[in-house]
Amino acid sequence: MKELRGRVAVVTGAASGIGRALAERFATEGMKVVLADVERDALAGVEKALTAGGAAAIAVPTDVSKAGEVEALAQRTLDAFGAVHVLCNNAGVVTAGPVWERTVADWEWVLGVNLWGVIHGVRVFLPIMLGQDADCHVVNTASMAGLISGPFNAIYHVTKNGVVSLSESLHHELAFVGARVKVSVLCPGWVSTRILESERNRPSALATAPTRPPTPLEATMEQTVRQLLATGLPPARVAGLVVDAIRAERFYILTHPEWKGMIRTRMEDILEDRPPTLVQLT
Repeated sequence: MKELRGRVAVVTGAASGIGRALAERFATEGMKVVLADVERDALAGVEKALTAGGAAAIAVPTDVSKAGEVEALAQRTLDAFGAVHVLCNNAGVVTAGPVWERTVADWEWVLGVNLWGVIHGVRVFLPIMLGQDADCHVVNTASMAGLISGPFNAIYHVTKNGVVSLSESLHHELAFVGARVKVSVLCPGWVSTRILESERNRPSALATAPTRPPTPLEATMEQTVRQLLATGLPPARVAGLVVDAIRAERFYILTHPEWKGMIRTRMEDILEDRPPTLVQLT
């Protein structure tokens, strides 16, 4: 998909972080942008900023974990712009801690946003894209956590591994039918976002209270992650990599190629039938 100007992009998780950067970059490319997020005030602020700059953009408050709301998002997109050419299933949240202490609500919340959000996006938007008989592209946001594993973040790893597998299967299926729709899976490493503040958007129905204070190890790990995020890649840089991948029809988008060594180690662990190597945060 070489030409973006005049095309329509839908971005979930568009109120902040990578999602906002994607929306801003698409607007710069001359695209019409549909912004989706649960954070209504922030979403409205992004819409205001884009339209003030001359972009065609609409904000559609959307909980991607709910099938009906994603279906409504698609209809709003068609009503406003008549088509959809780029879909970024980008919304994501995280909760951390030992897996045996995670509650059903923890699993439902993170699975709902990170994995079911992508499932709903693919299920709802792909038939529309395929029916247009036009060049289109789907970008599913996974994570380096979808290619490696580590402690105290099992739910997040499960969801991101799922997004990678879903995207790989989708790639094969689209190729088999000769579709003009292509797909990429975005696997960011440390990016300067507010992902650790995800709880601000957690539904009250899925709220859960901590059962104990964090251990010294958990507190140290959280502080390390916060520092790595604070000094991470700017979201605008990630958005640039995504646009490049769309134009080049590149499937894997790895924001931190220096992490490939850890991916290789994991593959070697599997092939050599040995226990997984502990990932070092860098």
